[in-house]
Amino acid sequence: MLKYGIPTAGYSSFTKDSLDDGYAFIDTLPSPYVLKADGLAAGKGVLIIEDKEEAKRQLKEMLVEEKFGTSSDTVVIEEYLKGIELSVFILTDGKEYLILPEAKDYKRIGEHDTGPNTGGMGSVSPVPFADAAFMKKVEDRIIKPTVKGLAEEHIDYTGFIFIGLMNCNGDPYVIEYNCRMGDPETESVFPRINSDILDVFNKVCDGKIASIALDINPATAATVMLVSEGYPGKYDKGMAISIKADKNAIIYHAGTKINDDAVLVANGGRVIAATAFGDSVSDAFNNAYKVAGSIIFDKKYYRRDLGQDLTKKC
Repeated sequence: MLKYGIPTAGYSSFTKDSLDDGYAFIDTLPSPYVLKADGLAAGKGVLIIEDKEEAKRQLKEMLVEEKFGTSSDTVVIEEYLKGIELSVFILTDGKEYLILPEAKDYKRIGEHDTGPNTGGMGSVSPVPFADAAFMKKVEDRIIKPTVKGLAEEHIDYTGFIFIGLMNCNGDPYVIEYNCRMGDPETESVFPRINSDILDVFNKVCDGKIASIALDINPATAATVMLVSEGYPGKYDKGMAISIKADKNAIIYHAGTKINDDAVLVANGGRVIAATAFGDSVSDAFNNAYKVAGSIIFDKKYYRRDLGQDLTKKC
């Protein structure tokens, strides 16, 4: 990102052999402090900590005590970017690109963005503040130099690029990349794509991105994730699930299975994602909450404040 002039937070990386340097770097930053495990951690490897001494303690736990296993052999400490997040997705063949509908997800377990991070508690697409002017900044400042960087680095890549962004006073900054779609963003993005997605994939693979004209549903899609109480910590499994058919909803099974008695049961932390459409963020989430409320299993939990930040600010 630095090489290709892509806006992002200031940062530095540390291992257990440079723990003292990590402490010193924390001393140079204002609160809050962002610590990221530089490896796969099931979407839970990012800590945002207000207190400086607690940040140092958590850094030691990650590096020395292997809080996230080998995923935190290296920890990235970042400057905290204040703003509101969104996710932008493209399909690329490493030369050309196609911009997909954007989305916003909700990572923290508690309402009003409190508690630890999770794999995702819900999402919505489109994002009201991601208007044409903002997305032009994203394309010019981030997408174009990202794809240019792939080509100049001779990285032969065909597929999705997920760009996690922070909108800081109308300017986009990259906070993460992934070579995939996001979860739970996919559950609100894909329902809006009316085009035959397999045809889209084939054209991307055949170098025909320029010929793709995506048919996008202008309605808002909202997703509510139902989890087992206790997630992302310890939680129970095996609770029977009751789902009522709803032609206006899409139910995505995540942590479920059919047990030996042919009963659908919870089998994970994030159990089911419920998606519904609406004419606005509020309308879509209201419809998704109706679906979430109709799905019954013991110790079910879901956030009830999703989308409120967008309806207040946009």
